[in-house]
This record gives sequence, structure tokens and C-alpha cells, in this order.
Amino acid sequence: MSTAGGPAQRAAGWFRGRARRFGTLWRRSLQFRTVLITVGLSSVAILVIGFTISFTVASNLFQAQVERVLGSSSTAAAAAQGILDASDAVDRATVQAVTYSAIETVIGVSGSDDIALFRAPGTTPVAIAPSDFLSPDLGGKISPELRELVQENPETQYWQSVELADRDGEPVPGIVVGTDLLMPGGAGRYELYVGYELADAAQTLAFVQLTGAIGAVALIALLSAITLVVVRWVIEPIQAASATSRRLAAGDLGVRLPAKGEDELAALAESFNGMADTLQARIRELAELSVMQQRFVSDVSHELRTPLTTIRLAGEVLYAQRDEFPPATARTAELLKTQTERFETLLADLLEISRYDAGSVELETEPTNLVNLAGESIESMHSLALERGSELRLEAPGGHLDAEVDPRRIRRIVRNLIGNAIEHGEGRPIVVSVDSNATAVALSVRDYGLGMPDEAAQRVFDRFWRADPSRRRTIGGTGLGLAISLEDAVAHGGTLDVWSREGRGTVFRLVLPRVRSGSVEVVPPLPLEPADPDATGPDPTGPDLAIAAQAGTDPARPDSAAPRSGAGSLIQEASDATP
Repeated sequence: MSTAGGPAQRAAGWFRGRARRFGTLWRRSLQFRTVLITVGLSSVAILVIGFTISFTVASNLFQAQVERVLGSSSTAAAAAQGILDASDAVDRATVQAVTYSAIETVIGVSGSDDIALFRAPGTTPVAIAPSDFLSPDLGGKISPELRELVQENPETQYWQSVELADRDGEPVPGIVVGTDLLMPGGAGRYELYVGYELADAAQTLAFVQLTGAIGAVALIALLSAITLVVVRWVIEPIQAASATSRRLAAGDLGVRLPAKGEDELAALAESFNGMADTLQARIRELAELSVMQQRFVSDVSHELRTPLTTIRLAGEVLYAQRDEFPPATARTAELLKTQTERFETLLADLLEISRYDAGSVELETEPTNLVNLAGESIESMHSLALERGSELRLEAPGGHLDAEVDPRRIRRIVRNLIGNAIEHGEGRPIVVSVDSNATAVALSVRDYGLGMPDEAAQRVFDRFWRADPSRRRTIGGTGLGLAISLEDAVAHGGTLDVWSREGRGTVFRLVLPRVRSGSVEVVPPLPLEPADPDATGPDPTGPDLAIAAQAGTDPARPDSAAPRSGAGSLIQEASDATP
């Protein structure tokens, strides 16, 4: 069965492959579609016209042949009847001889050897009546319907189409014409049938059809060539416009379309070039404006550092002596210190954003384990989590592989994500998950707090954007943390995505390639949407490996130092998973 099915499967696969290639070419090539549609419609029109002409020629040719043979048969029958009428034969032998003479006359006048002569049924039998005569080629060709018509309508010609044999014995179309003859001496009435072959007419029709078919094929080929030339002449400017637009999109703003002539295509090229000139000028203006804006932000930030440093030092002096001040003055010193620190953070974030906008960011990468980095970030923020009543939990199911990243920037991303979760977690547990595979490492931070609608989730990485402007920031955020985190992730060739549902919390997922080659497809090790999107907290029945963490070892990597666990944090890891 496999032997018989192999060729069939290969043939089916071959046809499927050709069908896919045809479909791809049909979708992607306007030139191919245009030529194919034109040739198809032209072929249908030529076939319809050809069939109509062929049918008309065949009908007219056949009708002309019918009229010819009817005239010839009528003349031959009249000549034969004249011979019979002129005879005074009174015996069978003489009548038979006269009958043969009449048959010879019919053959000579009609030019056909296919003759049949039958005594009409119902004729009174007489002794001198001649014998019936039948040519071999007409045997079985004369239908009873034709004979009945001839018998019922004397002196009237009737005909039918038959198939006769030519001189070589090959079947050819023919016509049999029937009429009647009156024999001399009272022998009675006889039916006369003359067969005419139409070989010449058939050859003429075949020649006409062959000539028409060759002409149709030649016309279709000529139309195809003309269509191809015209379509190429029209498509080439469109292809040039497409290639030029792609180069413009890629940043080559100086490319233009060649404009030749004064037709519509030349007008299109001129309009396109005008659009490109306007676009280039506008982009240049925006680039200059962006450079000025970046320089302004950078200059302002640098200029503000000196007075801000002075204010911070003065604020620290006042803050250190706040116990000696009246309560209102002490509170003012505290506010001065906290807001000065927030101002410094904002300036640092603005400088970082300006570096990204200017494209001057350089990464200082080194092999880094995200589990250790996440543990350190959790340890540094567990006191803040305690203040908000949130429990920080680290889950690392396996695959603790190093990745080539900039630790400072990745640590900043993790701290921003954890701080955002603490801010909006409503005092519920926060789960930090780390996993990796052969191509990437991933870290996700999930809280079970307020969540966001889809509209807010789409804008969460915008600069200074807040989902709820009336909500007060309690941990000193600048509004740029998530925007900078996204820039840091993109700079590493990774992604930072968000999933959120109102009342069920939010998940931020960071995915980083292990090696920044760009040639390997990155598969995220962690899903973005959690398996339990409607849960209000983590599974309390999960494995508790806090003891292993407190002992200072990483269960997944015995040779590495695990992050120290502190109050308000729970370190959970599993050591059996592989990347």
C-alpha cells in the first residue's frame, strides 16, 4: 500500500506546492494578475467568437451542400424518368434493361455510385416489374422514416444525414436524397435513393477550423505579449515608487523618483518627489527641534545640579537639626529633604531620558544571573513592602542561566517594577518570577491590587502618564520609571509587556535575549497572562523553601550565593527544572 501511495502522495504534494506558489504570485504580483486576467478574458472572447464563426461556416457550408445535392438529385431523377417514359418495353427483360439504363443515367448525372431502387410497398405486383437495386455502401443507411416520407409524398424529395465511405473506405459525412420513379409497362412506382458523400466539404471545414485555431493561438500569444509590454511599462514606475518609498521609510530621505515626460506617470513622480521634499524638510526641522530640546533638557539638568546640590546640603543640615526646631519648622525640614531627593531623582531620570532620545546610551554588559539580581532588589525593598503590608515572594522554577546584560539598568527595571507593584498592590502579596530557556531569560512582577483597564494599560509606558491623576504618589515616583524601564529593555534587544485586569492586579514581564545576536528567535520563558487571572492572591500551598534561602544557598545553583531573606520576604525556588 505504501508503494502505491508514495507516487500519489508525491504528486499531491507537487500540486499543493505549485498551488501555493501560484497563490503567492497571484497575491504579490500586480503584473502577473493583470497579464493573467487579460489573457484569460481574451481567450474566452476569442473562443466564443471562434466557435460562433466555426458554427456559422459549418452551417452555411452544409446548407450549400444540401442545396447542391438536392439539385443534382432532382436533375438525375428527371433524366432517369425521361428514359423510362420514352421506353415502350412490355416484357420483364426489356423493363429490366431500361431500368439499368436509368440507373446509369442517375449515376452519370449525380456523380454518385451510391444508388438504391426499391419497389414501393402497396404497388400491384406485375410480372414485368424489375428487381430492387442496392449499392453496398447504402446498406442499412436508409432509415424507415425517410422511406415512409418518400412513400407518402410521391414526386417530392427528402433527405437525411448519414455516414458513407469514401474511395479509401474511410467514413465520411454524407447525405441520402430520396424520390420516386414511375416504371414503364405498368410496372408500378419505385423509390429512388442517391447517396452523396461530403468529404470535400468536411475537409474544407476542417481546414477552416484549423486555420481559426492557429489564428486564435497566435492572437492570444500576441495579446499576451502586448499586455506584458504595456503592463511592464505601467508597473515599472509603480515598482520604482514602492522601492523609493521603502528607502524613504528606512531613512534615506534624499532618494527621489525619476520624472520623464508629461503624462500621468510623470505627474505622479513629481507629486511623489514634492511629498518627499516636504517630508524631508519637516523631518529635518523636527530633528533640529529634537536636538535643541535634548540639549535644552541636558543643559537645564546640568545647570540645576549645582544649586540643587547646595540646596540638598543645606537641607541635610537643617534635617539633622530638626529636633531643635519647633514642630512646624521640623516638618518643613523633613519636607525639604524628601522633595529635594525627589527632585534629584527627577533630574537623573530626565538626563537618562535625554540620553535615550539622543541615542547616546552605551550598555556595560556582563554575565548576570537574574535570580540573584531579583533577590537583591527584593532585599533592598522589603522594608518599603512591610510599610505597605505587602509580602514579596521570589519564584524561580528553574533555568538559572546567565545573560549578557547591563546589571545597573536591569536592576533599575526590577526596582521600578517592584516599586510600582508596591504602590498599586493594595497591601497584597507580590510575586516576582524568574525563568529562562535556551534563548532568553524572563522576569515578571505580579501584584493582586487595583489593576488597570485596557486603555490605561496601553499608555502605562508613556512619560509622566498616570492612570488616576487624583491618586497621590506615596513612594516618591517621578512618572518616568516605566518609560525608562521600557527604554532599558529595548536597548538590550528585549521587551517589556504588561497584562492587567481591574480588581485582579497587574503583571509586568521583562524578556531579555541571553545573547544580543539578533539572529535567534526569542521565545519568552514566562507567559504574560497568568494561569489564574481571577485570583486575588498567590497559592498559599506552594513549596516553602525559605529555610534554604535563609541558609544562604540557592537550591537551583548550589555554588552560588542566594539572596538573604529578610522580614516581609519569602524566597521560593525549585531546583529540578532545566533550561
